[in-house]
Amino acid sequence: MFTVLTRQPCEHAGFKALSRTPVVIALVVLILSVVVLVAITLIQIHQKEVLLPGLKYGIVLDAGSSRTTVYVYQWPAEKENNTGVVSQTSKCSVKGSGISSYGKNPQDAPKAFEDCMQKVKEQIPAHLQGSTHIYLGATAGMRLLRLQNETAANEVLASIQNYFKSQPFDFRGAQIISGQEEGIYGWITANYLMGNFLEKDLWHMWVHPNGVETTGALDLGGASTQISFAVGEKVELNTSDIIKVSLYGYVYTLYTRSFQCYGRNEAEKRFLAMLLQNSTTSTSVTNPCYPRNYSTTFTAGHLFGSLCTEELRPGGYDPDDTITFEGTGDPLLCRVKVASLFAFRACHDREICCFDGVYQPGVKGSFVAFAGFFYTANALNLSGSFSLDAFNSSTWDFCSQDWSQLPLLLPRFDEVYARSYCFSAHYIYHLLVSGYKFTEDTWPQIHFKKEVDNSSIAWSLGYMLTLTNQIPAEIPLIRLPMKPPTFMSVLAFFTGVALLCLAFLVYLYALSRNQRRSQHALDHAVDSE
Repeated sequence: MFTVLTRQPCEHAGFKALSRTPVVIALVVLILSVVVLVAITLIQIHQKEVLLPGLKYGIVLDAGSSRTTVYVYQWPAEKENNTGVVSQTSKCSVKGSGISSYGKNPQDAPKAFEDCMQKVKEQIPAHLQGSTHIYLGATAGMRLLRLQNETAANEVLASIQNYFKSQPFDFRGAQIISGQEEGIYGWITANYLMGNFLEKDLWHMWVHPNGVETTGALDLGGASTQISFAVGEKVELNTSDIIKVSLYGYVYTLYTRSFQCYGRNEAEKRFLAMLLQNSTTSTSVTNPCYPRNYSTTFTAGHLFGSLCTEELRPGGYDPDDTITFEGTGDPLLCRVKVASLFAFRACHDREICCFDGVYQPGVKGSFVAFAGFFYTANALNLSGSFSLDAFNSSTWDFCSQDWSQLPLLLPRFDEVYARSYCFSAHYIYHLLVSGYKFTEDTWPQIHFKKEVDNSSIAWSLGYMLTLTNQIPAEIPLIRLPMKPPTFMSVLAFFTGVALLCLAFLVYLYALSRNQRRSQHALDHAVDSE
């Protein structure tokens, strides 16, 4: 009996020492895991390296029907596949009219580029010029010239190509893009600049934003106009105007349509030709869209030299004949007359039709209206989003002004544009309301904009992004100590270790309490004996 009693304390002490060992080990591992978790989190957040890479450049010449604009874009060299960092660094308007006006003297087309190209050379470092891609995309003006005189169009492009071969840049060709491509590139540009394709996540990586709707694009050029917007799956797919575009790993179903001869300049030529047709005299015509007390004279060649007005040529047409147009400043008559430019009856009251019998699903969501849309609204002292009533009211006020008042109303006065803003406003009304079917409720969803964050909204950026393979993007803008997947794996591992240690300690604590209770019961039983 005494032998057993004297050995019990020794065995109990040995057991305690043995049971303390896993507790100490678990505590040490738990503390180390917490320290590691805190340390790597702090390091990941505060020790990130901000990269200061060199720059790469890209140049796009937007050869429109009325002018050519040179856009220069830049992005960090190490981020060539990261589409979130491309920005417009400058633009330059080439003096003179569009390249399509050089059909009779194609050798003179490149001369107009000299001033702008000199500015571009001064901006881009000499050692980077050889690797800087430069593209020229010609739009509706050249599309019309090619239809009218393909040889002349090819000679203009060849002359431009020869010019750029002598330049220090990496010239990637001059081409005439289709109206559909122009619409798609404009849509890409608008949504790219507005951040509808990508956004930065917690780790400063570009990811697709959740729940963000894309924005429709409305482009009004000199010779054509484009509408592009995303549509649902339940649309007619047996039409070439519905296409699928894959961007950043997502597929977008777009309706995109380009209307040749419905650009602002060509539409006005058709309008003047119609006024002449309905006039009692062929030398002097009244124009309700021109301001009061304004008159101007055009040659017949100016009005009817375009493919858009060929069918409206009068009998005995002589390109050297002159016609004088006198403004009456009548906004109501102007609106009525401008409607005749659109063949609305060709739709036969179909809801999914805009004009000229062309299929169009119903417009939905927000839109950005740029180029001629913006400039006309700006002349009416409007910008951004506003009601249809505000647009009509401003149009009526502007169109009622005398010609002598316009220099006081316009921020920048140019006779060629000033005399036509009234026509443009009524034309835009019929195009958007009667044509595309915007209503009083949906009109405020149109945002009239020129640029976003100092980058112009134009098809040129979407064109460059596509040609330089800038999409999709995967490289982070900021270099972290650990790549996000590695960081998350380490975080998960040590969190798991900490939780296991904690669970083990709880288990040992519960086991220790049970043993103490059993020992207490045993001691009580021994004492009772």
